[in-house]
Amino acid sequence: MVTTKLSVPDMSCGHCEQAVLKALVPVEGVDQVQVDLPTKIVTVTYDPAVVGLDKVSDILAAEYYPVASVIE
Repeated sequence: MVTTKLSVPDMSCGHCEQAVLKALVPVEGVDQVQVDLPTKIVTVTYDPAVVGLDKVSDILAAEYYPVASVIE
């Protein structure tokens, strides 16, 4: 498993948090998702052999929460 932090600046409220969780939690290969609204960071733990970071980013963009950057 790999844990990656993503900067998602368009998140601003509880609805945003729920939309992100609803979009990512069911994805095969995604193990854990945490949303930190004050810092606008989504932390995703996933299996890179099953789902790639590009797919995670595409899913968020489709929900109107594009990833601005990956935080190392």
